[in-house]
Amino acid sequence: SWVSEIIDQEINPHVDQWEAEGTFPAHKIFKILGSAGFLGVNKPVEYGGLGLDFSYSVAVSEELGNIRCGGIPMAIGVQTDMATPALARFGSAELKEEFLLPSILGDKVACLGVSEVGAGSDVSSILTKAVRKGDEYVINGGKMWTTNGTQADWICLLANTSDAAPHRNKSLICLPMTLPGVHIARKIDKLGMWSSDTAEVFFDDVRVPCKNIIGQEGMGFTYQMLQFQEERLWAVANIVTMMDNIIQETIQYTRQRKIFKQPVLYHQSVNFRLAELQTEVELLRSLLYRATALYIKGNDVTKLASMAKLKGGRLAREVGDSCLQYWGGMGFTSDVLVSRFYRDSRLLSIGGGADEVMLGIICKYMDTLPKK
Repeated sequence: SWVSEIIDQEINPHVDQWEAEGTFPAHKIFKILGSAGFLGVNKPVEYGGLGLDFSYSVAVSEELGNIRCGGIPMAIGVQTDMATPALARFGSAELKEEFLLPSILGDKVACLGVSEVGAGSDVSSILTKAVRKGDEYVINGGKMWTTNGTQADWICLLANTSDAAPHRNKSLICLPMTLPGVHIARKIDKLGMWSSDTAEVFFDDVRVPCKNIIGQEGMGFTYQMLQFQEERLWAVANIVTMMDNIIQETIQYTRQRKIFKQPVLYHQSVNFRLAELQTEVELLRSLLYRATALYIKGNDVTKLASMAKLKGGRLAREVGDSCLQYWGGMGFTSDVLVSRFYRDSRLLSIGGGADEVMLGIICKYMDTLPKK
């Protein structure tokens, strides 16, 4: 496919270098992907998208799982399925012209401003404030864990726009990162996802026009929660392909590596375990496809998407750990895919809502949470 050609020619040959540098050239890569149509497969045609349903976005995510690191697919996913869905669905024509169109074409790099130092999984407790002064908002606060943050042209920012209840006082705002008062405090060093730059960002009396609000004022929390469903399914699609690849590479390596006069692979503890893991991956893939099929028909798939995300994070940890073991000493070096996956995939149980948050959501849908 066209995506895999781009991956083989423009991305994978440079992954080792970008991992070592702790960043990759987002504008260059996004322009290549945008020109080929892959940054807006399920976005409206009038803004450069392909106008297809979300299942095509899932298919692209699966293909991007063939990139030999987690950081770059994550950066692309932020652009396509985390910072832009709400804008595409609820934004004004003017906002879509200014921010969505160039993001789909790959001319602008987007980032998402939700998490803060004291508010990660608990989105409702963010403190960043946008106070209305005339026809502008004056923004003060900070955001943490901002993927693409050091390179981004604009941020989809969640901020408190009133003193109403925490689920009704937030708005999503399109904010150019070049505005006075936007400070990138630092690039964060991480356990994994090295090739993806992650920033801590501060806003010091940043002025942005009120028309830059996405949809209605006070609806930001709701829009963000809707945006999370696509983000979670996208992340699962991506990790499923990666797990397939890790299992395959482990089979190849253990077939060549001998111990006690026979290939490591032929020890039953190894081949049985790999069979078990591949079975689990297939089960997760089925759940992903079922949730996606229901979602594109207009159903609320919050429960299934949360289950898939929970299982994806946990299974990735099992696959990474078991496979790394079978690579022996090589698995403990930093230059094999399995050790990179082991580091990178650990994020899935934390980012985009931690495992425990997924469990809470699932319990809510099962009606098993204690009544307040």
